[in-house]
Amino acid sequence: MSAATADQIVPVILSGGTGTRLWPLSREGYPKQFWPLAAGRTMLQETSWRATGPGFAPPVVVCSESHRFLVAEQLREIGQEGGQVVLEPVARNSAAAIAAAALLVGEHRPDAVMWILAADHAIKDVPALLGALEAAAAAARAGRIVTFGIRPTHPETGYGYIETGAALPGTEAGGHAAQAVARFLEKPDAAKAADLVAGGRHLWNSGMFVATARTLLEEFEAHAPSVLAAVREAVADASRDLGFVRLGKGFAAAPSISVDYAIMERTALAAVVPCDPGWSDVGSWGSMWDITPKDAAGNATVGPVALVDARNCFVRSEGILAGVVGLEDVVLVVTDDAVLACRRDRAQDVKLLVEKLKAEKRREATEHRRVYRPWGSYEGIALGSRFQVKRIMVRPGAKLSLQKHFHRAEHWVVVDGTAIVERDKERILLRENESVYLPLGCVHRLENPGMIPLTLIEVQVGSYLGEDDIVRFEDTYGRA
Repeated sequence: MSAATADQIVPVILSGGTGTRLWPLSREGYPKQFWPLAAGRTMLQETSWRATGPGFAPPVVVCSESHRFLVAEQLREIGQEGGQVVLEPVARNSAAAIAAAALLVGEHRPDAVMWILAADHAIKDVPALLGALEAAAAAARAGRIVTFGIRPTHPETGYGYIETGAALPGTEAGGHAAQAVARFLEKPDAAKAADLVAGGRHLWNSGMFVATARTLLEEFEAHAPSVLAAVREAVADASRDLGFVRLGKGFAAAPSISVDYAIMERTALAAVVPCDPGWSDVGSWGSMWDITPKDAAGNATVGPVALVDARNCFVRSEGILAGVVGLEDVVLVVTDDAVLACRRDRAQDVKLLVEKLKAEKRREATEHRRVYRPWGSYEGIALGSRFQVKRIMVRPGAKLSLQKHFHRAEHWVVVDGTAIVERDKERILLRENESVYLPLGCVHRLENPGMIPLTLIEVQVGSYLGEDDIVRFEDTYGRA
């Protein structure tokens, strides 16, 4: 981790979510934080970018081990390469992730102010948020754990609420000031939400927090000691390789609990800074409709879309043309292997559909047709009883593991770029429109030595074509 000055704020980005309510775009293998949903950059990149500058240390990103190379690559694309990427061996909710970050930051800077952000939130007015951060940081340095309270624009049943208390003197900064938290409220029903908004004392709970590492660890010790004990063991046993911090297996013993339940609803140090930065947690296609520009009929569209007599619809296509005629208040999302259609007021229930697909063991529940790997990606084109065709892309300078298969042979045809193929003891250079045959059982590796992405077509033939038919002998990326 790059050196940081004493007064720099440490951004801590939690990137462990799967975004099931944004299916079919967001799936476990490539969830919503890695997509450009609300801007030109991905949501992870936008989150990291808004915490960049002389007032900030390099970020700490906590993510699933399976997403480690996605995180590293997306941070590299925006020049954020000096921080730490912390890998959770299993998902254990936000409390354990935040405790791990606090322990790692606290090793060298126990009094550093940490700004804890979700990787999948959208912000329209970043200067307003940074102004609120100044007040939050002042309160954090005074020993508080601060959240940002969003002034509600409508009665919302999908968010928790915060009831504000007395002002906290000495926290005035950036045009904002902190207040004590009177209480936290669970997600309300529609009638209760309307009452909360009308009363004027309640704010949406943004899920962003600001506190020093020392304060967080003291409050974990006081209110969630079982979380802290498990995570402390995991940090002590952590290993470091390829620029990642791999938490130890003890992390799995931490209770799976949110930081709201573990700390915020129990601590006497909770504070809130009211603000209005145009925040959205982008938790459903309904919230995507809220934040996407609309036409005169209230329709929000992304991608190739054609509408006739449609009103207040959200329509997104990732490739093929999506046509809508005579519909109102609907969501239509089209990807290359799945289509979602629902009423906009039922957008929160998409997660129920994903649960059904998982129960049926449908691949579409968790994976896209295009699957991302540390070296690039592959995409299924055709599948038969004894054959499979894939499009493979290898990034410049990247290479696959040295491997063999027991049940299939492969044919590779280069369509763009240059490939170096190791086949047993041979080393073969392939250019565009050249091919190679890899017989069953041969030891082989594919490498892109060029400056542009390598694209090839792979034809697999054999009795079993699963991805688990692989023996790796060498791997640049530390996979088994």
